[in-house]
Amino acid sequence: MRPEPLAAAPELPTSTLDLSSGTVEYRLRRGGPDAVVVLHGGHLRAGIALGEEELARGGRTVLVPSRPGYGRTAPAAGRTPEAFADTAAELCRRLGVRRVAAAVGVSAGGPTAVALAARHPDLVRRLVLVSAVGPLPWPEPAVRRMGRLAFAPRVEAATWASVRGMLRANPVAGLRSMMEGLSTEPAADVVDRLPRAHRAALTGLFCRMRSGHGFLIDLRALEKGGGNAALVAQPSLVVASRRDGAVPFAHAEALAAALGDARLLESSADGHLLWFSPDRPRIAAEIDAFIGAG
Repeated sequence: MRPEPLAAAPELPTSTLDLSSGTVEYRLRRGGPDAVVVLHGGHLRAGIALGEEELARGGRTVLVPSRPGYGRTAPAAGRTPEAFADTAAELCRRLGVRRVAAAVGVSAGGPTAVALAARHPDLVRRLVLVSAVGPLPWPEPAVRRMGRLAFAPRVEAATWASVRGMLRANPVAGLRSMMEGLSTEPAADVVDRLPRAHRAALTGLFCRMRSGHGFLIDLRALEKGGGNAALVAQPSLVVASRRDGAVPFAHAEALAAALGDARLLESSADGHLLWFSPDRPRIAAEIDAFIGAG
């Protein structure tokens, strides 16, 4: 089966629940008894779908919460991966999700997925990590300093407004600018290799991103890396590219070494966003088979 095309889809409707730690925004796509909980990376929220068609194969239920500080999820819902993992488990219980076939952690959402598997082994059967932050300091100090300035709550709206303006004025130059920090390859070469549909989808994705309070929470929580991997006993699949400029491949190697039962799957993607890669069908099939094996 070919993956769904990556189109610049509109924001999807979300709901909220008031939990013991605070309000959580989520999107629930109900299917069968097996569910996948998706913990997206920085600057994303529950209303933005990315790479989920693969995860929903076989009629799986897909639950996507906005992490703390993103969308309508309160920062108090969990200022550490461990705290929000407990909140996510409570969200599953409140929504009647009793069996999580896989917790899927993407980028800065990876440590929360790891913590969810480690702290709630009775709920989570498998773990999938995609371009995920591992048990290493993240990001590098210069990027952390810049992030604290550009994505502080009082200025992030202006930062993203400037990104939207740049992309609309000159999409190719705008994409090259955005790819500078996402790939180890020359940004111009990365953009030149992108099919037209992927360029349009990436432009739409970047235009919908916001940081709220979430990215600063990520920077504080992950400064020393995520540290629960050694406590995970479930089978795990770690997917990453050596050309990732946002989360170095060393994070994937460290995760695969620390997790108790892990396989490292290497993508040939040009950068951090693995779903915009020619080998997406292969990676999607591997993830689908891994989740289904449980």
